[in-house]
Amino acid sequence: MNTEKDFSPLTPNIVRALNDKLYEKRKVAALEIEKLVREFVAQNNATQIRHVIQILASEFALSQHPHSRKGGLIGRAACSIALGKDSGLYLKELIEPVLTCFNDSDSRLRYYACEALYNIVKVARGAVLPHFNLLFDGLSKLAADPDPNVKSGSELLDRLLKDIVTESNSFDLVAFVPLLRERIYSNNQYARQFIISWIHVLESVPDIHLLDYLPEILDGLFQIMGDNSKEIRKMCEVVLGEFLKEIKKTPSTVKFAEMANILVIHCQAADETKLTNDLIQLTAMTWMREFIQLAGRVMLPYSSGILTAVLPCLSYDDRKKNTKEAASACNHSLMKLVTPEDDEEEEEERRGSTESPSKENDKPKTETDSNDMLNASQESADFSNISFFTPATADRPQVTLDLDGIVQVLDRHLHDSSTGMMTRIAVLKWLYHLYIKTPRKMFRHTDSLFPMLLKTLSDESDEVILKDLEVLAEIASSPAGQTDQASSCDSTDNKVVLKVPEGVKPGQQPSTGSKAVDSSPSTPSMNSYFYKFMINLLKRFSLERKLLENRGAFIIRQLCLLLHAENIFHSMADILLKEEDLKFASTMVQTLNTILLTSAELFELRNQLKELHTQESCTLFCCLYRSWCHNPVATVSLCFLTQNYKHAYDLIQKFGNLEVTVDFLMEVDKLVQLIESPIFTYLRLQLLDVENNPYLIKALYGLLMLLPQSQAFQLLSHRLSCVPNPELMRTVDESKYMDSKQQVASRRASHSQVDYSELLQHFDRVQSKHLEVRHQRSGRASDHPDRKLM
Repeated sequence: MNTEKDFSPLTPNIVRALNDKLYEKRKVAALEIEKLVREFVAQNNATQIRHVIQILASEFALSQHPHSRKGGLIGRAACSIALGKDSGLYLKELIEPVLTCFNDSDSRLRYYACEALYNIVKVARGAVLPHFNLLFDGLSKLAADPDPNVKSGSELLDRLLKDIVTESNSFDLVAFVPLLRERIYSNNQYARQFIISWIHVLESVPDIHLLDYLPEILDGLFQIMGDNSKEIRKMCEVVLGEFLKEIKKTPSTVKFAEMANILVIHCQAADETKLTNDLIQLTAMTWMREFIQLAGRVMLPYSSGILTAVLPCLSYDDRKKNTKEAASACNHSLMKLVTPEDDEEEEEERRGSTESPSKENDKPKTETDSNDMLNASQESADFSNISFFTPATADRPQVTLDLDGIVQVLDRHLHDSSTGMMTRIAVLKWLYHLYIKTPRKMFRHTDSLFPMLLKTLSDESDEVILKDLEVLAEIASSPAGQTDQASSCDSTDNKVVLKVPEGVKPGQQPSTGSKAVDSSPSTPSMNSYFYKFMINLLKRFSLERKLLENRGAFIIRQLCLLLHAENIFHSMADILLKEEDLKFASTMVQTLNTILLTSAELFELRNQLKELHTQESCTLFCCLYRSWCHNPVATVSLCFLTQNYKHAYDLIQKFGNLEVTVDFLMEVDKLVQLIESPIFTYLRLQLLDVENNPYLIKALYGLLMLLPQSQAFQLLSHRLSCVPNPELMRTVDESKYMDSKQQVASRRASHSQVDYSELLQHFDRVQSKHLEVRHQRSGRASDHPDRKLM
C-alpha cells in the first residue's frame, strides 16, 4: 500500500497499524478510529464520517492485501460502535464491503468478516432489517462453510439476527420470500439446516404471517425432508407440524388450492426403497387428508391428481400401514365431496344457454334429463362425522368437478395389471359412487368404460367381482342410461319385455320425488344398457369357458340380487335362443337351470314358475322353455318345476330318438339327485296322489328307464317303490281326494294358456339342429388324417 497517499482524516499511524499483520496492532488502530468517529458524531460532521467509511472500504476492506482487508473489517466495526444508534444512517456503506469478504478464499478473513458484521448488527439492531436479504444471503453461504471457526462465528451472527427479527414488528416478509424460495432448494445439509431454522423462527413470530406464503416454500420443505440427515428431517417434521397446526386453527386464511398439486406430487413415492420417501409420502398424505377435510369442495378440481396419488397406497401392506390408513381417509373424504349438485351443473348451464343464445356455443351441451339421483349404497361410506370448512363468503367461486380427469385415472388403474386388489376395489367403488351421484355426466364415459368393466369379471378376487357387478348393475338400471334411440342390441326382434318396479312404465324415468330417490339396483328400471350387458356377458362366458365354469354361477346369482332375477333369466333365455354356438348354448342353459333350481336368490322366481297362475308367469315359462330346449334334461327339469308333468312325460318319450351320451346320462343322474332335494319336496308329496298325477309317475319311470343300473337308478327306483296304491289313498279321506282333484284341475286350466304342442315342435327343431351339428363335427373328425384307420 502506498503510505504517501492521503488517507485523511485517518492519521499515518492509524493507516500503518491497520495494515499490520498483528491483530493487536490492528485493534489499537480500530480504537483510534472509534475515537475519531465519535468526535465527528459529536460535531455532527456526516461528511467526514462517510469519508472514513469510504476509505476503510476502498483502501482496506476491498484491498488486494489480506492484512489490509483484515484492518478494514475491524475498522468498520469500530465505526459502527462509535456511531451507536446513528449507525443506521450508514448501514449500506458499512455492510456491503463486509459481505464481500464472506466470499474470500482465506478462512481467517471470512471469520473476521463475521466478527465485524456481528458488531455492526449488534449496534444497529432493528435498523439492519431493510438489509435483511443481503445478510441472509451471506449467512446462508457461511452456514455451509467448511471451516469450523467460520461456522461458529456465523452461528453467533445468525442467533443475533434471529433475536432482532423476533423482537421487531417491521420485518419485510414480502421482500424476503423470493430469496427464501430460491435458497430452500439448496442440496447442502448445513444450508438446509440454516433455512429450516429460519422458517421455524419466522413461523413462531405472531406478527409474521408466513402461512400466507406457505405455497411458495412447501415444495422445498418436502424436498428437505428427503435429506439423509436424521436431524434435518426431524427439524423439517417439526416445522411442517407447526404449519399444519396453524392451518387447522385458521383454515379460512389458507390457500389450499395453491398447495394441492404440491401435495399430490409428494404423495407419490418416487423410490419406495428409500425410507426418506416413505416419510415424505406419509407426511404429504397426512396433509392431504387434512386439506380435504378442511377445504372441502375447494379440492374437487384436483381430484384426478389426488386419486392418482391415493389409489396405489390403498394396496400397501402393513409395512406402510400409516400411509395406507391416511390414503384411505383421503379417499373416503374426497368421495364424500362429490354430490348430486355436480350433475346439476349441466342443467344450470343449459338454462343459461337458453336465456343467452349468444353464448350458446360457449356452453357444453346437456344430455337427456333424468331423475335427480339414486341414494348411494352403504359401500359409499358414512361421512356424517366429518366436518368440512366452508368459507363464509356467499359469492365464492363455483367449484367444478374434474369428472373427465377422474374417470381417466380410474380407467387407467383398471387397465393396469399390476394394480393391487384393494386399489381395484376402491376404483370400482368410485365408479359406483359417480354413477349414483353424477349419472348424466358419467353415462358419457360408459361406452369407454364398459369393455374394461366386463373384463374385470375375470378378476381373481371375489370382492372385486362383486364391486364390478354393482357398477354394471347400476349402469344397466340407472334411468340416466335410458336413451331415446335403442342401442344396436335392442332391435325390435331382440327386445325383451323387462320387469320394472311398480309405478314405473318401461322406458319412463321415475319422477324426482321420493320414489325416485329410494330407487336402488334391487328394484331397477332397465335401460338400453341392460340388454347390451347381458349380450356381452354371455359372449364373455362363451369366449372364457373357465370363467363360466368357475365364476359363472356366482356372477349370475349376484346379478339376480342386484337386478330383477326375472329380467336376468328372461333376457339370457332370449339371447340364447339365437345363439349359433349350440354347444355353448346347451352348457349355458345347464348352468342357468342349476342356478334356477338350487340358488336361494331364485326362491321368488321358482315360486312364480311353480304355479303358472298368471299370464306373465306363462310367458316367462315359454321364454325359458324355448332356450332350455338346447338341453333336453334341463327342459324336463323346468317342466317338473312348473308342474307340467304330462309335457315332461311327452319330452321323455322323445329321448329315445336322441343320442344318449355319457354327458346326457350324467345330467339325468343330477336331475334324480335334485328330485331328492328340498326344492322338489312338493313334487315328491304329489306322488301320494297317484290318480291325479299319473304323468308325474310316468315321467319318473321314464327317467328310470333311461338310467343304467347305477346309484341314481337305485335311488329313483326306491322312491317309486314307495308310491302308494291309489285305491288305498282314496279310501283314507274322500274329501281330501276331491280337493286334490280340484287343485289338479285348476292347475291344468291355468296351463291351458300354453300351447304345448307348439313347444314340442320347437323342442324337435332345436334338437334336430343339435343333431346336425354333432354329425358335422363327427364328419370333420373322421376326415382328419390322424383319425383314419390304417
